[in-house]
Amino acid sequence: MKTLYIKIFLKSMAMLLILLPSAILAQQTEIKGTITDARTHETMPAVSVSFEGTTIGVTADNGGRYKLVSDKASNRIKVSFIGYKTVFKDIIPGKAQTIYIVMAEDHKLLTEVVIKSGKKTRYTNKNNPAVELIRKVIAHKDQNRVENYNYAEYKQYEKMSFYLSDLSEKFKSKKIFKNYQFLFTEQDSTAMGGKILLPVYMEEKLSDNYFRKSPYAKKQIIQANKQVKYDENYVDNEGLKTYFNRMYMDIEIYDNNIPLLGNELLSPIADGAPSFYKFFITDTIKDVSPQLIELSFTPRTTTDMLFEGKIYITMDGNYAVQKAILSVNKNINLNFVRQMQTTLAFEKTETGKYRLSQSNLKMDFGLNKNKGGGIYGERTVVINNFEVNKPRLQEVYSGPAQMIAFNATEKGDEFWKVARPDTLKSREANIYKNIDSLQTLASFKRTMKLITLFVAGYDNLGPFEVGPVNAFYNYNPVEGFKLRLGGRTTTALSKRYYFETYGAYGFRDEKFKYFLSGTYSLNDKSIYSFPQEYLRASVQHDTKIPGQESQFVQENNFLMTFKRGFNEIYTYNDVFRLDYVHEYLSHFSYKFELKSWNQSPAGALYFQNTLNGQPNVINNLQTTELSMELRYAPHEKFYQGKIYRIPIPDKYPVYTLRYQQGIKGVFNGQYNYQQVTGNITKRFYLSQLGFTDVDAEGGYIFSKLPYPLLDIHHANQSYALQLDSYNMMNYLEFVSDHYASVNIEHHFNGFLFNKVPLLQRLKLREVMSFKSLWGGVRPENNPANNPSLMQFPVTGDGKPITNTLDNGPYMEAGAGIENIFKVLRVDVVRRLSYLDHPDAPRWGVRARVVVQF
Repeated sequence: MKTLYIKIFLKSMAMLLILLPSAILAQQTEIKGTITDARTHETMPAVSVSFEGTTIGVTADNGGRYKLVSDKASNRIKVSFIGYKTVFKDIIPGKAQTIYIVMAEDHKLLTEVVIKSGKKTRYTNKNNPAVELIRKVIAHKDQNRVENYNYAEYKQYEKMSFYLSDLSEKFKSKKIFKNYQFLFTEQDSTAMGGKILLPVYMEEKLSDNYFRKSPYAKKQIIQANKQVKYDENYVDNEGLKTYFNRMYMDIEIYDNNIPLLGNELLSPIADGAPSFYKFFITDTIKDVSPQLIELSFTPRTTTDMLFEGKIYITMDGNYAVQKAILSVNKNINLNFVRQMQTTLAFEKTETGKYRLSQSNLKMDFGLNKNKGGGIYGERTVVINNFEVNKPRLQEVYSGPAQMIAFNATEKGDEFWKVARPDTLKSREANIYKNIDSLQTLASFKRTMKLITLFVAGYDNLGPFEVGPVNAFYNYNPVEGFKLRLGGRTTTALSKRYYFETYGAYGFRDEKFKYFLSGTYSLNDKSIYSFPQEYLRASVQHDTKIPGQESQFVQENNFLMTFKRGFNEIYTYNDVFRLDYVHEYLSHFSYKFELKSWNQSPAGALYFQNTLNGQPNVINNLQTTELSMELRYAPHEKFYQGKIYRIPIPDKYPVYTLRYQQGIKGVFNGQYNYQQVTGNITKRFYLSQLGFTDVDAEGGYIFSKLPYPLLDIHHANQSYALQLDSYNMMNYLEFVSDHYASVNIEHHFNGFLFNKVPLLQRLKLREVMSFKSLWGGVRPENNPANNPSLMQFPVTGDGKPITNTLDNGPYMEAGAGIENIFKVLRVDVVRRLSYLDHPDAPRWGVRARVVVQF
């Protein structure tokens, strides 16, 4: 037995001696280097590098660096990336080498998807392997989303930049740009945006992101934020940032709908995608692990709000998207967009699933889609340090969905040099410095003044600005020709104190009107900055049409001069207000107001009741009121203009609750009363069918009051389409002490017109609306039951002006066409009820200027 063990040992040693030389000779092959773009010379992250004929591969890091190691013999490496020509490089096995890779764009991939065959066949989903594959991708969506993990966290870097694009040498050489030559940058003439660019904006963000599945929580903490900032007297920098971020939102391919430029486009892997897209298997990539299927897709109707492009599907049972390149068809009903391209790259996690590692979204805009200057924008997102199933303390997930570190905007250049996952592109490196230098030039300041005067209507004079210019002139039957001059202070005078004023004179009634307000900011911010906290006092003496609600249009705007029908119903108003407003980062706010209001009739309006059987003229009404308003608008976005906050529509609802308390005997107030009003507005996105805006409101007055203090429903007798008013209702036509209303407006985004050959090229869009109002006046507030109450007014020939809603709801419906010349909406509106009222219009045509993508 001992001899047997010795023989086995000797044989083993002999075998070892035979294999040892070959083991010593077998050396590892190590390839490393950097990958760059042939045109831009910039590094390329997320590029796949592998030994040809093997499953051994890596992905380039955020700096375009790669390192590939193997002990298997191989003579070539393969380098591939969506939208670029695949590169093969010969190598020397068993040796460490540095190989720099230069990749060129494959323009065949970047153009629209065109499927050709020798014989034209009808496309069908039935027995189509491409459709069967996409259905498997759809079935596995949930398991491939981040939301599939119980917990996930990662760091995210975002960079967004905008340029004036497609500029010519002639444009660059214009005299107006003589002092701005240092701003221009150049790139390859075939690149999106053209050869000559003029940078106008840049922003960078670094954030920590946390996700918890149950209870659901998704939170972003912005640790650093750097942004080009313009003089706040001309530009709302926060609003500009909000608007750009709304335009360039995250592309979540696993969502059914993907937001783009305020619209929502159906994802190519949405549940219903096979009904709207055509899918084709265009390649099978077998020399990577896992193997990939290249799936090309294109819209069934090229004008619809859909993508086209390619997605690469893993064939490892996950049916996950490894890479995607999305663009839009040149015929899409999307305004001003010349080109759009987004590239998504996914990495495999330790769990075997794939997660987004990088995205890049580029868009080129222009008034003319084929030529001329435009705007080019690009947003890059890099995600790293991805970890799963690592729970954090509750405080990490609680609070607003987005929070900003207190020193996020104070990070210096040295911090950003280290913190960026990659160096800035050559054209981006000097944007911050150059824009700062630009704003010191007198010629630039003059240009910004002219733009502000044209767009916002104010002429900035330093500590004071004059305007708005569109309110300098007005005409109405009561005041006649009316001149007005006003203005307000700017932050150049003070960041805490603000004053606003105007004076006006009517040449028919020969009366002066005025307004003066003073505001004190309590949070050391401009009152035009979010979140607001201020105290304001104001006095006003001016005219008003009862029930007129001018949405984003001042009542003294000269456009309001043009009205239909009988419109001589006015009041003179003396109003004192004291307001306290407090907003929070969560977009919850509250407002307290003390209001003293004296109103007296003017024009054809009169206040009159019956006293001792005789008509009694009432010269004025005096009320003193305390009110509280609560408002919650989660995730609200807006651009803060010089006069109004201009909302940026989104899918989230807005809730408003208001309580008003009249106080008799205080500041000569004549009435005690209570009123409660509630309002909810929400936009519903319906993918290919467009979107629907719904506004529901209700109110109740608990007290006995004369009709001018009841709810006077918002009417519109101008020819401008008003969204929050009844466009076929006359001024003061209806009053209520309790009411409920629902307004519905649906935008089809061209879904129907896109299918009509003669209309496709016009890019018109359909819109329909319906407004309904239920209400009434209780017996104690109805002057028909009580002569001592103020009587409803009538015209000179005895026709009633004011009515109640006792015979059912007021209703009107409209059908219209928008996107006429890309800026105009025209509706035909039909009044559906109370058609027997004097001067009640049945039909009307209303127009509205709307600029949208």
